[in-house]
Amino acid sequence: MSKRVDGQSAYVLHLHPYSETSLVVDVFTREHGRVPLLARGARRPRSALRGTLMSFQPLELGWFGGGEVKTLARAEWLGGMPLLGGRCLLLGYYLNELLLKMLPREDAHGVLFDAYAAALRALAAGAADAPELRRFEKTLLKELGYGLTLDVDVESGRPVEPDREYAFLIERGPVARVGAGDTAPGDVTGLRGKPLLDMAADDYADPRTRVESRQLMRQLIAHYMGGKPLQSRRVFIELQEL
Repeated sequence: MSKRVDGQSAYVLHLHPYSETSLVVDVFTREHGRVPLLARGARRPRSALRGTLMSFQPLELGWFGGGEVKTLARAEWLGGMPLLGGRCLLLGYYLNELLLKMLPREDAHGVLFDAYAAALRALAAGAADAPELRRFEKTLLKELGYGLTLDVDVESGRPVEPDREYAFLIERGPVARVGAGDTAPGDVTGLRGKPLLDMAADDYADPRTRVESRQLMRQLIAHYMGGKPLQSRRVFIELQEL
């Protein structure tokens, strides 16, 4: 059954050509999650959609159809968001790639949508990227059912101690280190308690917290993605090397 939807807050995640004149647009919406839309004629030089379907910009969309790929009926740019550039542009593509590869289609996550919009606004305003990325990554994992325990030793039940060393057991949480052989392959080792507590409080002022939180989230995301490579991360590393 064909269904018409209108007035949907959305962001473009990815565009790819479809026929000589059209595009398939993967969008992230607040009420319908990730939705693929066919934008007919969007590649024509005089199409109004050419200047509207921009990544990292707030849009209001309408669509119709009952199949896997719906048909875009209208798109309105809502404005108010500076364009991302430089390092922040690459980080924006990283956020988009996480959503494309980890979020199922048509699975609404209003909290995640708000976290994504907040991360884009912060990046566009020139905020330090570590807090915004870590907050978004934590929200993404939580919304997908992989919520993190950060402030409690999952084996002893005791609060994490700032000066103690911990291993982070994948799919469980932190455990105080007592020996070299007390973790499994893939677990994250060598973490101090303070960075874990800082992450729980969303406090990334400490340089060590920024380094260890990046290490932890990188391995957790790689685990939950099942080893799928992140192209945005590869490009970012290559640009840094240049």
